[in-house]
Parts: sequence; structure tokens; C-alpha cells
Amino acid sequence: MRLSVDPASGVPPFEQVRDGIRSQVDSGMLEPGFRLPPVRALAADLGLAANTVARAYKELEALGVVETRGRAGTFVAGRGVERSLREAAASYAATVRTLGVSDAEALEAVRRALG
Repeated sequence: MRLSVDPASGVPPFEQVRDGIRSQVDSGMLEPGFRLPPVRALAADLGLAANTVARAYKELEALGVVETRGRAGTFVAGRGVERSLREAAASYAATVRTLGVSDAEALEAVRRALG
């Protein structure tokens, strides 16, 4: 795993770590089952506080990109981002149906939210 943090960047370090790992998972550089370095080890390698890396790992886990298996460590979960996206879309669709909103109105709301 190759990862670096640019201290001169306007992007917070935890976001750089999160996005760096996520892009490596999305590109296939990090395959499902790959064990990520322990929080403290990665923090030391990058010159960051352990809480910074822990926050990145926590956000990646919330996105379904990685999974933590207790003392065994943190592992790449595979297609977690796509799964999370499908689940969010299904939840949104169910809510829209409950509200009686048309597909066109629902899509327009998403476009506005993303815009």
C-alpha cells in the first residue's frame, strides 16, 4: 500500500488518508481481504496522530470499504462502496415511494443535492 499525506494541502490529513485508501481499493490495487496496517503503525509511517488514521479507518468502515475484525485488524471489504451506494439508493427509493413522489421529481431532487 502506497500512501502519502501532503501537509501543505488544504485537505485535512484524515481525508487524504481516507481518499487515498479508497482510491486504491476502487482501482484494485488493494484487493478484498488485504489487511491494512494497524492504526498506530500507519500513523507513525505518515507522521500523523493515531486519532487521524483511526478517523479515516472509521469513515472507510462506515462506507463499507473496509471492515474491522477486532484484534485481527482492518481488512479491505471488497466492493463495499458499491454495496453502500446500492443500499442508499434503495433506501432513498423506498422513502420516495412512501412520500408519493414521482420518479422524475425524485431524480431532480438528487440532481439538485449533487449539484
